[in-house]
Amino acid sequence: MIMLQTNKRKTLNQAVKNIRKKYWPLIKSLQTTLLLITGLAGYMSSRCPVSNLPILLSLTGSLLLTISGSTVLNMWFDRDIDSRMGRTQRRPLPAKLVQPNEALSLGLGLFIFGISWAVMLDTLFGLVVFAGFFIDVVIYTIWLKRRTAWSIIWGGLSGGMPILAGRVLGIGEIDWIGIALAASVLFWIPTHIMTFNIRYLADYNFAKVPTFASVYGIATTKKIIAVSSVLAATIMGISAFGVGITIGYFRIMAVMSAGLLFLAVSSAVNSSEKLIFGLFKYASAYMLSSMILISV
Repeated sequence: MIMLQTNKRKTLNQAVKNIRKKYWPLIKSLQTTLLLITGLAGYMSSRCPVSNLPILLSLTGSLLLTISGSTVLNMWFDRDIDSRMGRTQRRPLPAKLVQPNEALSLGLGLFIFGISWAVMLDTLFGLVVFAGFFIDVVIYTIWLKRRTAWSIIWGGLSGGMPILAGRVLGIGEIDWIGIALAASVLFWIPTHIMTFNIRYLADYNFAKVPTFASVYGIATTKKIIAVSSVLAATIMGISAFGVGITIGYFRIMAVMSAGLLFLAVSSAVNSSEKLIFGLFKYASAYMLSSMILISV
């Protein structure tokens, strides 16, 4: 009996290790978590989560599954690009830890389950969630990513859908605050992605993926990052005002926005790779902190 239990425990531990090694990286947990948090923030900007706990849990589950499914399908489609880029060659698909048909089945399964849950929860909410999936997977990844550097705009639109969806679920309609919150994410995307493109420009060039840095030059890209950061911080502030954020939290957001603008402007006049990557990391922290402030 003891040996049987030990064997079961070893089998379970091995299964968990396989999931963590082979399948967990497919959903890009950090990116997925950040998008999920924006969706929760959108909902909490209009509703008290404690009094609507079942809906909040359903929102979390449906968004998590749909976003994860989108990410897996993107990685399935981009597996040839990932195999040519040094920083992505160890991902499960290019490393052949997961077969393409496995990833395709997993991505479709997560998406179908997640979007079905979203539609059953609320039709308009489900439509917005589906729009985010369609823009991300079909328009951005499949159609435009390999053709034009401007695909990042569509990537930004898809990134803004979770927070808009959360807001829609909270109030039952699309309002100007939800659109502004989505726009703040849209303009935050260049700060987040373009800094990453600059850092790994050689990889993107080798994989023949057009970026603003490769098409328009690094100097121009840095200026775009600075302007985008200004717009993101401004629209985030307007959104926070519309939500009714208190003056204390608004001051904290103002300080964080000042830090974002300082780094963005500094990177525009300084070619330091360390500064560029610092802006990339700060941009993620800025968005996460802003979502928390809007939520509370």
